[in-house]
Amino acid sequence: MNEFATYEALLFIAGEEGMRLNDLAQLTKSTPEHVKACLEELSERYLNEENSGLKLIETAETYRLVTKKEFSAVIEQYAQSPLSKKLSKASVETLAVIAYKQPITRMEIEDIRGVQLSSSLQKLKLRNLIQEIGRVEAPGRPVLYGTTDYFLDYFGLNDLTELPELEVEEKIENQRLFDEELEF
Repeated sequence: MNEFATYEALLFIAGEEGMRLNDLAQLTKSTPEHVKACLEELSERYLNEENSGLKLIETAETYRLVTKKEFSAVIEQYAQSPLSKKLSKASVETLAVIAYKQPITRMEIEDIRGVQLSSSLQKLKLRNLIQEIGRVEAPGRPVLYGTTDYFLDYFGLNDLTELPELEVEEKIENQRLFDEELEF
């Protein structure tokens, strides 16, 4: 196994928190001196590689992979795009209903959630988490929604049978017990 690739993989997974030299040495069963020498060489590789958008920095004895300055404009565009925003609670709830009840119409989702859907469906479609999978043979021919292959990939699932089981009844029973305790 290539030790430069190992350090690169560890730093990538560590993300913006980065990793300290001693932690890298411990994980790779190496000495801090050897790790430091490898990281210096890896840093040089990034600086000299025109086909890489990354560079390696060290601050406060912590190493991080970051993007090169010349990519700041496109990264700024990404940060302001709808794809970089976190899903709202309403969107997550809508996604859960679709995942567990698909194929399902907008009206059915609204009945389950008890609220009208605002832009949740559009946001979920924009992020490629849901898709239109057909239409109901009924007046108005409402759209049926389901999850996408990207949804499975995003959540690390092979198929929908791997979704966690819902524990709704248990939560309701616990809520009743909690409410009874309050009455005392």
